[in-house]
Amino acid sequence: MFPLSHMMKSFVQKGQLDVIDADGQRHTFGGKSDGPHVVMRLSDKKLYRDLVFKSEIAAAEGYMDGTMTFEEGSTLRDFLHLFSINRLSLADYPLQKAIRKITMLTRRKQQSNRKGEAQRNVAHHYDLGNDFYKLFLDDNMLYSCAYFRNANESLEQAQRNKLRLLASKLDLKPGQRILDIGCGWGDLALYLASMEDVHVVGVTLSKEQQALASKRADDMGLADRVEFRLQDYREVPETFDRIVSVGMFEHVGVSHYDEFFAKLNDLMPDHGLAVIHSIGHMSPPGMASKFMRKYIFPGAYSPALSEVFESVERNSLWCLDLEFLRVHYAETLKHWEQRFQNNRDKVEEMYDERFARMWEFYLISAEAMFRTGSQLVFHMQLSRQRDAAPLQRDYITDTQREYEDKEAKLKLTL
Repeated sequence: MFPLSHMMKSFVQKGQLDVIDADGQRHTFGGKSDGPHVVMRLSDKKLYRDLVFKSEIAAAEGYMDGTMTFEEGSTLRDFLHLFSINRLSLADYPLQKAIRKITMLTRRKQQSNRKGEAQRNVAHHYDLGNDFYKLFLDDNMLYSCAYFRNANESLEQAQRNKLRLLASKLDLKPGQRILDIGCGWGDLALYLASMEDVHVVGVTLSKEQQALASKRADDMGLADRVEFRLQDYREVPETFDRIVSVGMFEHVGVSHYDEFFAKLNDLMPDHGLAVIHSIGHMSPPGMASKFMRKYIFPGAYSPALSEVFESVERNSLWCLDLEFLRVHYAETLKHWEQRFQNNRDKVEEMYDERFARMWEFYLISAEAMFRTGSQLVFHMQLSRQRDAAPLQRDYITDTQREYEDKEAKLKLTL
């Protein structure tokens, strides 16, 4: 228990963590400042070492295997909140600094998303089955940060707000061709075609998503103007007036950023606009956690903005607008986790208890990183020309109001 005890003394600066070891002895860390009080039991002595040398994935796997549990009213959510508010003190621990330097040497390999490899990475997560995602997403299957105008809005309302906000930033005009890179289950593409007389092509690497999105287009009578393809964005041959990408940039990888923005340049004319919705972080460049890479999103990484702007500049693109959604994803994840828990028995029937615990860890830890950690969501509007979008930002608000009225007239359901 010594290596773990030594690290915990440095780690827990806010709140208190009581660890009951495999022999039943209690060890108390922190307790000198405000914060959650967590009681954790470790029933496998192997965790003493693993939690020191590979902290996050050891905690995740311990929870998944049932060898790390919480008692006396404590929960996984309490523990992950404690972890998040103390993360900087853990990062300053000398051994953790050394481990970080070593792992950073392999970050480009870990973020590789070459053709073929990218499809395998996407299939690992998104092809779990549409029935699984229906258990916790909103009714329209939007799997990205929602936009809450107030705390009382439903998840469905907040996701519609997000579509409306993105559509307004595209400054759509009748007759335009739109490309949706990483189109998910198709709701954004279908929304754009409902609001304006435009033709939309959505590309995805997920067979499950492409099949359901195509069916939705047929059901809505939009198949003549909305097409969903199973295709890598790098293989799209046409040009488009507008490009939008939501929640896909996190899967590109730093070593492929120049390739991504160069392709955007090729895909649109000088007056074209691209809007990128992506997770990022406010801290310096780093790497995704080992737990996320192994179990949830292979090859994924949420970038520091400094990494993104370097590539944007190298590819001679103007950033016309930049907006940050800060706590919105924390609220989105809270809704997802609540719905997940309401259907937890069904998740266990589809998969098993360990899988359900893995997704609990993912959803709750992600919420913590957006609420008290360094994660954020950004909208970046890009073009080759500085005046491709209106020069005053009022058009974004005006268009949102126009589209909200249009939704009511068309009776678009949430």
